[in-house]
Amino acid sequence: MICFPNAKINIGLYVTEKRADGYHNVETLFFPTKLCDVLEILENKEGNEAYVWSSSGISIDAKAEDNLCIKALNLLKQDYYIPPVKIHLHKVIPFGAGLGGGSADAAFTLKTLNEMFALEIGTEKLIEYASILGADCAFFILNTPHMATGIGDVLSKKEIDLKGHHLVLVKPENHISTPEAYAGITPRVPDFSLCDQLGLPVAEWKSAIKNDFETSVFPNHPEIKQIKDQMYSNGAIYASMTGSGAAVFGLFTEKPKCTFGNCFVWTEEI
Repeated sequence: MICFPNAKINIGLYVTEKRADGYHNVETLFFPTKLCDVLEILENKEGNEAYVWSSSGISIDAKAEDNLCIKALNLLKQDYYIPPVKIHLHKVIPFGAGLGGGSADAAFTLKTLNEMFALEIGTEKLIEYASILGADCAFFILNTPHMATGIGDVLSKKEIDLKGHHLVLVKPENHISTPEAYAGITPRVPDFSLCDQLGLPVAEWKSAIKNDFETSVFPNHPEIKQIKDQMYSNGAIYASMTGSGAAVFGLFTEKPKCTFGNCFVWTEEI
Protein backbone atom coordinates (compact mmCIF):
# COMPACT_ATOMS: atom_id res chain seq x y z
CA MET A 1 0.00 0.00 0.00
CA ILE A 2 1.27 3.44 -0.95
CA CYS A 3 0.39 6.66 0.85
CA PHE A 4 1.59 10.25 0.67
CA PRO A 5 2.47 11.87 4.02
CA ASN A 6 2.12 15.60 3.54
CA ALA A 7 3.78 18.62 5.12
CA LYS A 8 2.05 21.31 7.19
CA ILE A 9 2.58 24.99 7.80
CA ASN A 10 1.95 26.98 10.96
CA ILE A 11 -0.17 30.07 10.45
CA GLY A 12 0.67 32.06 13.55
CA LEU A 13 2.68 30.57 16.39
CA TYR A 14 2.71 31.98 19.90
CA VAL A 15 4.78 30.44 22.70
CA THR A 16 2.51 31.14 25.64
CA GLU A 17 4.07 29.40 28.65
CA LYS A 18 6.99 27.29 29.83
CA ARG A 19 5.71 24.21 31.59
CA ALA A 20 7.01 22.52 34.71
CA ASP A 21 8.05 19.52 32.60
CA GLY A 22 10.37 21.71 30.50
CA TYR A 23 8.13 21.80 27.43
CA HIS A 24 6.33 24.89 26.18
CA ASN A 25 2.66 25.54 25.57
CA VAL A 26 1.87 27.10 22.21
CA GLU A 27 -1.02 28.48 20.23
CA THR A 28 -0.95 27.90 16.48
CA LEU A 29 -2.91 26.83 13.43
CA PHE A 30 -1.77 23.69 11.61
CA PHE A 31 -2.61 23.83 7.90
CA PRO A 32 -1.89 20.88 5.55
CA THR A 33 -0.06 21.34 2.26
CA LYS A 34 0.29 19.22 -0.87
CA LEU A 35 4.05 18.79 -0.51
CA CYS A 36 4.50 15.14 0.43
CA ASP A 37 6.77 12.16 0.94
CA VAL A 38 5.93 8.75 -0.53
CA LEU A 39 5.54 5.84 1.88
CA GLU A 40 5.10 2.24 0.74
CA ILE A 41 4.31 -0.61 3.15
CA LEU A 42 4.04 -4.19 1.92
CA GLU A 43 3.54 -7.44 3.76
CA ASN A 44 6.80 -9.39 3.57
CA LYS A 45 5.75 -12.98 2.97
CA GLU A 46 9.31 -14.08 2.17
CA GLY A 47 10.96 -13.03 5.44
CA ASN A 48 10.65 -13.43 9.18
CA GLU A 49 12.09 -10.08 10.29
CA ALA A 50 9.61 -7.68 11.85
CA TYR A 51 10.49 -5.16 9.16
CA VAL A 52 12.79 -4.49 6.23
CA TRP A 53 13.54 -0.78 5.93
CA SER A 54 14.74 1.20 2.93
CA SER A 55 14.66 4.82 1.82
CA SER A 56 15.39 7.07 -1.14
CA GLY A 57 15.21 10.76 -1.98
CA ILE A 58 16.68 13.05 0.68
CA SER A 59 19.30 11.11 2.62
CA ILE A 60 18.13 9.99 6.07
CA ASP A 61 21.10 10.05 8.42
CA ALA A 62 19.73 7.84 11.20
CA LYS A 63 19.41 4.21 12.14
CA ALA A 64 16.23 2.47 11.03
CA GLU A 65 15.10 1.91 14.61
CA ASP A 66 15.29 5.67 15.24
CA ASN A 67 13.05 6.54 12.30
CA LEU A 68 9.54 7.59 13.27
CA CYS A 69 8.00 5.16 10.78
CA ILE A 70 9.65 2.23 12.57
CA LYS A 71 8.79 3.70 15.96
CA ALA A 72 5.15 3.85 14.83
CA LEU A 73 5.29 0.23 13.70
CA ASN A 74 6.83 -0.91 16.98
CA LEU A 75 4.28 1.07 18.96
CA LEU A 76 1.38 -0.73 17.28
CA LYS A 77 3.10 -4.10 17.61
CA GLN A 78 2.93 -3.71 21.40
CA ASP A 79 -0.86 -4.08 21.17
CA TYR A 80 -1.58 -5.78 17.84
CA TYR A 81 -0.20 -8.60 15.74
CA ILE A 82 1.38 -7.21 12.59
CA PRO A 83 3.13 -9.65 10.24
CA PRO A 84 6.57 -8.93 8.76
CA VAL A 85 6.53 -5.86 6.51
CA LYS A 86 8.70 -4.01 4.03
CA ILE A 87 8.71 -0.25 4.51
CA HIS A 88 10.15 2.13 1.93
CA LEU A 89 10.15 5.91 2.41
CA HIS A 90 10.93 8.26 -0.45
CA LYS A 91 11.84 11.46 1.36
CA VAL A 92 10.90 14.78 -0.26
CA ILE A 93 9.93 17.05 2.65
CA PRO A 94 13.11 18.75 3.93
CA PHE A 95 14.38 18.13 7.45
CA GLY A 96 14.80 20.95 9.96
CA ALA A 97 12.20 23.02 8.18
CA GLY A 98 9.25 23.29 10.56
CA LEU A 99 7.12 21.39 8.03
CA GLY A 100 6.42 18.33 10.18
CA GLY A 101 7.66 15.78 7.66
CA GLY A 102 8.82 13.19 10.19
CA SER A 103 5.60 13.52 12.17
CA ALA A 104 3.56 13.05 9.01
CA ASP A 105 5.52 9.90 8.13
CA ALA A 106 4.78 8.48 11.58
CA ALA A 107 1.08 9.30 11.48
CA PHE A 108 0.63 7.88 7.99
CA THR A 109 2.44 4.71 9.06
CA LEU A 110 -0.12 4.28 11.84
CA LYS A 111 -3.04 4.91 9.48
CA THR A 112 -1.70 2.65 6.74
CA LEU A 113 -0.96 -0.29 9.04
CA ASN A 114 -4.40 0.10 10.57
CA GLU A 115 -6.00 -0.13 7.13
CA MET A 116 -3.73 -2.84 5.71
CA PHE A 117 -4.24 -5.29 8.53
CA ALA A 118 -7.82 -4.36 9.50
CA LEU A 119 -6.78 -3.47 13.05
CA GLU A 120 -10.00 -1.44 13.45
CA ILE A 121 -8.33 1.27 15.54
CA GLY A 122 -10.63 4.27 15.85
CA THR A 123 -9.55 7.83 15.17
CA GLU A 124 -9.30 8.82 18.83
CA LYS A 125 -7.07 5.84 19.59
CA LEU A 126 -4.88 6.59 16.57
CA ILE A 127 -4.52 10.13 17.91
CA GLU A 128 -3.40 8.68 21.27
CA TYR A 129 -0.73 6.59 19.57
CA ALA A 130 0.39 9.52 17.42
CA SER A 131 0.72 11.79 20.46
CA ILE A 132 3.18 9.32 21.98
CA LEU A 133 5.40 9.67 18.92
CA GLY A 134 5.50 13.47 18.76
CA ALA A 135 3.65 16.63 19.70
CA ASP A 136 2.35 17.40 16.20
CA CYS A 137 1.88 13.79 15.00
CA ALA A 138 -1.76 13.79 16.09
CA PHE A 139 -2.57 16.57 13.64
CA PHE A 140 -1.66 14.35 10.69
CA ILE A 141 -4.19 11.72 11.75
CA LEU A 142 -6.90 14.33 11.13
CA ASN A 143 -5.00 16.28 8.44
CA THR A 144 -7.39 19.21 8.15
CA PRO A 145 -6.89 22.75 9.50
CA HIS A 146 -6.83 22.66 13.30
CA MET A 147 -6.03 25.07 16.09
CA ALA A 148 -3.40 23.54 18.37
CA THR A 149 -2.66 24.36 21.98
CA GLY A 150 -0.81 22.56 24.76
CA ILE A 151 2.48 21.38 23.30
CA GLY A 152 0.73 21.20 19.93
CA ASP A 153 -1.29 18.10 20.83
CA VAL A 154 -4.60 19.65 21.90
CA LEU A 155 -6.53 20.10 18.68
CA SER A 156 -9.76 21.81 17.69
CA LYS A 157 -11.08 21.97 14.14
CA LYS A 158 -10.88 25.37 12.47
CA GLU A 159 -12.71 26.34 9.30
CA ILE A 160 -10.43 28.50 7.20
CA ASP A 161 -10.80 29.20 3.50
CA LEU A 162 -7.63 29.85 1.51
CA LYS A 163 -8.96 28.36 -1.72
CA GLY A 164 -7.50 30.03 -4.78
CA HIS A 165 -4.43 31.36 -2.98
CA HIS A 166 -0.99 30.31 -4.14
CA LEU A 167 1.41 28.95 -1.53
CA VAL A 168 5.17 29.22 -1.91
CA LEU A 169 7.43 27.30 0.49
CA VAL A 170 11.15 28.06 0.63
CA LYS A 171 13.66 26.09 2.70
CA PRO A 172 17.22 27.45 2.79
CA GLU A 173 20.19 25.28 3.65
CA ASN A 174 20.00 26.36 7.29
CA HIS A 175 18.96 23.86 9.92
CA ILE A 176 17.43 25.36 13.06
CA SER A 177 17.53 23.11 16.12
CA THR A 178 14.65 23.29 18.57
CA PRO A 179 16.90 24.39 21.49
CA GLU A 180 18.32 27.20 19.34
CA ALA A 181 14.85 28.37 18.35
CA TYR A 182 13.61 28.44 21.94
CA ALA A 183 16.78 30.11 23.29
CA GLY A 184 15.60 33.64 22.51
CA ILE A 185 11.93 33.14 23.37
CA THR A 186 10.20 34.81 26.31
CA PRO A 187 6.84 33.01 26.66
CA ARG A 188 3.82 35.30 26.87
CA VAL A 189 0.10 35.12 26.34
CA PRO A 190 -0.72 37.15 23.20
CA ASP A 191 -2.90 40.23 23.48
CA PHE A 192 -5.37 38.81 20.96
CA SER A 193 -6.59 35.29 20.34
CA LEU A 194 -5.04 33.72 17.25
CA CYS A 195 -8.38 32.07 16.51
CA ASP A 196 -9.97 35.55 16.34
CA GLN A 197 -7.09 36.97 14.28
CA LEU A 198 -7.56 34.23 11.69
CA GLY A 199 -11.04 35.59 11.09
CA LEU A 200 -9.55 38.77 9.64
CA PRO A 201 -9.11 39.12 5.86
CA VAL A 202 -5.86 37.46 4.79
CA ALA A 203 -4.54 40.83 3.63
CA GLU A 204 -4.64 42.00 7.27
CA TRP A 205 -2.69 39.05 8.67
CA LYS A 206 0.64 40.74 7.95
CA SER A 207 0.16 43.21 10.80
CA ALA A 208 -1.79 40.91 13.09
CA ILE A 209 -0.46 37.34 13.02
CA LYS A 210 3.09 36.56 14.12
CA ASN A 211 5.42 33.62 14.65
CA ASP A 212 7.27 34.15 17.94
CA PHE A 213 10.24 32.10 16.72
CA GLU A 214 11.11 34.77 14.16
CA THR A 215 12.32 37.04 16.97
CA SER A 216 14.71 34.29 18.06
CA VAL A 217 15.83 32.96 14.67
CA PHE A 218 16.10 36.04 12.43
CA PRO A 219 18.93 37.82 14.32
CA ASN A 220 21.18 34.75 13.97
CA HIS A 221 20.00 33.80 10.48
CA PRO A 222 19.32 37.02 8.55
CA GLU A 223 19.14 35.08 5.28
CA ILE A 224 15.86 33.54 6.49
CA LYS A 225 14.42 37.00 7.12
CA GLN A 226 15.60 37.98 3.64
CA ILE A 227 13.48 35.18 2.17
CA LYS A 228 10.42 36.52 4.00
CA ASP A 229 11.18 40.06 2.84
CA GLN A 230 11.65 38.84 -0.73
CA MET A 231 8.24 37.19 -0.66
CA TYR A 232 6.62 40.48 0.29
CA SER A 233 8.63 42.24 -2.42
CA ASN A 234 7.23 39.73 -4.91
CA GLY A 235 3.62 40.36 -3.95
CA ALA A 236 2.86 38.06 -1.01
CA ILE A 237 -0.14 39.19 1.02
CA TYR A 238 1.16 37.20 4.00
CA ALA A 239 4.52 35.58 4.71
CA SER A 240 5.93 33.86 7.77
CA MET A 241 8.42 31.33 9.00
CA THR A 242 6.70 28.03 9.74
CA GLY A 243 7.22 26.21 13.03
CA SER A 244 10.65 26.88 14.49
CA GLY A 245 12.12 27.19 10.98
CA ALA A 246 13.93 27.24 8.77
CA ALA A 247 11.27 27.16 6.04
CA VAL A 248 9.32 30.29 5.12
CA PHE A 249 5.99 30.37 3.32
CA GLY A 250 4.13 33.06 1.45
CA LEU A 251 0.50 33.38 0.39
CA PHE A 252 -0.15 35.07 -2.96
CA THR A 253 -3.36 35.96 -4.79
CA GLU A 254 -1.69 35.20 -8.12
CA LYS A 255 0.95 32.64 -9.05
CA PRO A 256 4.24 34.41 -8.29
CA LYS A 257 7.44 34.43 -10.30
CA CYS A 258 10.03 34.18 -7.55
CA THR A 259 13.56 32.80 -7.55
CA PHE A 260 15.37 31.89 -4.35
CA GLY A 261 18.82 30.76 -5.43
CA ASN A 262 19.79 27.29 -4.27
CA CYS A 263 16.95 26.96 -1.76
CA PHE A 264 14.36 24.19 -1.84
CA VAL A 265 11.21 25.75 -3.35
CA TRP A 266 7.69 24.33 -3.53
CA THR A 267 4.63 26.06 -5.02
CA GLU A 268 1.00 24.99 -5.08
CA GLU A 269 -2.47 26.38 -5.52
CA ILE A 270 -4.52 25.80 -2.39
